[in-house]
Amino acid sequence: MKLAYLDCFSGISGDMALGALVDLGVPVDWLADQIRRIPLDGFSLRAERVFRQHIAATKVHVDVEGAGGSRTWGDIRRLLEAADLSEAVRTRALAVFGRLAEVEARIHGEPVEAVHFHELGGTDAIVDIVGTAAGLERLAVDRVVCAPLPLGRGIVSCRHGRIPVPAPATVGLLEGVPVYGVGVDAETVTPTGAALAVVLADAFGPLPAMRISRTGCGAGSAEITDRPNLLRVLLGRADVDAGGADVDSVTVLEAAVDDMNPEMFGFLMDRLFDEGALDVCWMPAQMKKNRPGTRLEVICRPEAAESMLDVLLAESTSTGVRYQTLARRILPRSTVTVETEFGPVRAKQVRMADGTCRLAPEYEDCRAIAVSKGVPIWRVYQSAVCSRRRTSGEPGRGRDPESV
Repeated sequence: MKLAYLDCFSGISGDMALGALVDLGVPVDWLADQIRRIPLDGFSLRAERVFRQHIAATKVHVDVEGAGGSRTWGDIRRLLEAADLSEAVRTRALAVFGRLAEVEARIHGEPVEAVHFHELGGTDAIVDIVGTAAGLERLAVDRVVCAPLPLGRGIVSCRHGRIPVPAPATVGLLEGVPVYGVGVDAETVTPTGAALAVVLADAFGPLPAMRISRTGCGAGSAEITDRPNLLRVLLGRADVDAGGADVDSVTVLEAAVDDMNPEMFGFLMDRLFDEGALDVCWMPAQMKKNRPGTRLEVICRPEAAESMLDVLLAESTSTGVRYQTLARRILPRSTVTVETEFGPVRAKQVRMADGTCRLAPEYEDCRAIAVSKGVPIWRVYQSAVCSRRRTSGEPGRGRDPESV
């Protein structure tokens, strides 16, 4: 799997994202040809080699003939739908502008269709967003992971007047995304950069296990004194062990309680799964003063750790939670439907290192058949395991104990 990691140590903007992809090898002329498929006013695209605190990077300039104009969400959607772009590029670009429109509509209290983008609807913003989507396709990136985003502070001027940093649109876009404040009087994350990160990233968190093949740096316009104003993109392959298992990262959270009403554990488990937990375990523990207690363990994706912490501290009697991010190996798996003597049953098909497959029937399917047919559940389970007829297959989804 080809992976791109957005290392946002100084933030992210549209021109920084585009510059990093050009630095990774996406030809500027090819990008310009792609973007000219959109019926836009005249523009030209050029790349410049620059340095930010002695680190070489690519700065992409979008030179627009005339004012460049500003557009509504409807205007931009019609432009993209009429353009001769690949379906993947069009879908990604529409999704980015769609998220921007939703947030702007909420901020200004107007219908989404009536949202006027001002700066965000200008030709340079369209070039940044469509160019970034096209660049990822050109590099054949399968998965994007983004680092937590650093937010600056201060006041900036725009068509709406003087607004705080981070801009209201940026804050709205980053709801639920890991961020942290930095003591920089600058707009480190722009609305365009936030929208690109939120829509294009499959996950937020630390650098996952990967084999880096290339690194690209895209330069921002401003000079920041305490750090190089760059977006660094690491391109490579998600690490795979010798047995064919994918390697990624999960966060493990732990706490121990000895004063919690047992009736509340079921509700806590449901809440954790609703927030995206991959697995939840309760284990008996012998605690201080010889008290019997329970150790709580939750496994989740790194970007969901904050939500898990909030739930554990709110719904349990624990006053502190330990957590760490660990590497894990995952065997390739898919969801299939097998035909049994009792009817179809969904199952997880896991591919082992030696190429053989292991089948794990879904408990809920087996239980439903056992109840409706009046047969022991083990017979349904055995019939599914022994079946060799697969009627369909799709990637596994939802709560999956075997995924951890």
